[in-house]
Amino acid sequence: MKRETLGVKRRTWVRILCLSTVASLLCLLSEQAQAFKIIEPAEGAKLTSGTTVTARVDLGKDPGIVKVRYYWYSEQDETLVEQEDATATGSIIAPVALIGQADQDPAFGGALRVPKDAIGPMRLLAVAEISRGRLGTRSVFDEILVKVEPAAALTSIDFETDKPLQLGRTGQSSAFGHVDSLGKVFELPVVGDFADGVTRRISTLGSGTSYQSSNPKIIQVLSSGLLQIVGNGKTTVTVTNRGKQAALDVTVEVNEEPNEPPVADAGANMTVKAGSKVKLSGLKSRDPEGEALYYSWSQVRGSKIALLDVNSAEASFLAPTVSETRTYRFKLRVTDKKGADSVPAFVDVVVEP
Repeated sequence: MKRETLGVKRRTWVRILCLSTVASLLCLLSEQAQAFKIIEPAEGAKLTSGTTVTARVDLGKDPGIVKVRYYWYSEQDETLVEQEDATATGSIIAPVALIGQADQDPAFGGALRVPKDAIGPMRLLAVAEISRGRLGTRSVFDEILVKVEPAAALTSIDFETDKPLQLGRTGQSSAFGHVDSLGKVFELPVVGDFADGVTRRISTLGSGTSYQSSNPKIIQVLSSGLLQIVGNGKTTVTVTNRGKQAALDVTVEVNEEPNEPPVADAGANMTVKAGSKVKLSGLKSRDPEGEALYYSWSQVRGSKIALLDVNSAEASFLAPTVSETRTYRFKLRVTDKKGADSVPAFVDVVVEP
């Protein structure tokens, strides 16, 4: 009798545990479904440039969504869409790739064309406009990173600059601004012609490009793919992508006074509440020679916000209203008074409801 009672109790507890587990899973799924989210294409998807894919979003717990706009950006583009835009004109820098509305299939999604000139890591930003009646509108966003490859083969590559390239006081190319000191960091624009007739920008490592300098005592290739002037003289910079190569002769004639480039420090990643004032600090940035620094802040992830004091050591912004946790990324570059630049530093700000 006792054994039967124990068996009944055991089965009862098993049922309770099972129900508890199911409830937990349902709660977890419910929580995951509460955020406005891009569900197609998937994060990390491999897409082909110029093709059409289906865009699909989960509206989550945000009522009153009236339309969703989709935008494509290269991984480090800084031309972001305005957060509070309601008309998709004027303040928009990037073109709208798709406007999804309720009567479309799927709702608020549809046929989304991958840019034909895209290559490498690309960000897809979806901004949902929410009607609040007499209170106007507000917006929420989601963002994913995908990898885009052209179906066509690369036929040739070339540097999109003066040839040969002169950096320094005499006959300097205007494309790189004022260069008269050691330590200058810069990017060489490179384009590739593909068999589909499309010319694509392939300057970044993410597009499959690598660089080599024949004299690293003149121009040094940094791990980020950026180039840095470290001495005077001549060198040849070679670019390689998908088995194709191009070479550029470079002459550097700058002030020979030793100058170490400054180091940018954008501070530690942080988590803040929506509506709070956020301060970005570059105060830990430094120059090896102790010189004064010039600061340049920009935003490289998330729907665009109003960033104040972008040329100061400390920039700031008001954390936007979000329905779910969202990440914003900012870039800091510092320059010393001789014109030497730092390698960019980044900081992520996670905004919670």
